[in-house]
Amino acid sequence: MSGALLVALAGGFGAATRFWVDGEVRARGRAVLPVGTLVVNVTGSLLIGLVAGAHLFAGLPATAYLLLATGFCGGYTTFSAATVETVRLAQAGERGRAVAYLVGSMLLTLAAAAAGVGAVAAWTHWTG
Repeated sequence: MSGALLVALAGGFGAATRFWVDGEVRARGRAVLPVGTLVVNVTGSLLIGLVAGAHLFAGLPATAYLLLATGFCGGYTTFSAATVETVRLAQAGERGRAVAYLVGSMLLTLAAAAAGVGAVAAWTHWTG
């Protein structure tokens, strides 16, 4: 099976997982911000950080990195939905919430990715 097809399959699985996670978060109650997309993007950033760390520090093969990071995480995370949700908040007159969502999303996803890479780096350092 070609690499592109495997990445596409992993991406499809990531997208289906995103749909499920977002639905589960939304089913728990109405929120003033798009929490489902935020949860997806933060958990996806943590996961891609862990995968990147495993590739950089623990010998995860390039093929596995490609399937997990580009495929699954690429299908799972959704920057475009977060952007549209920010625009919708601003258009609805919720400019403060739009800015908070935008800045919060960027900071949380960056912190999650860094935490993932850092966790693997620390783990490999301490386990030898």
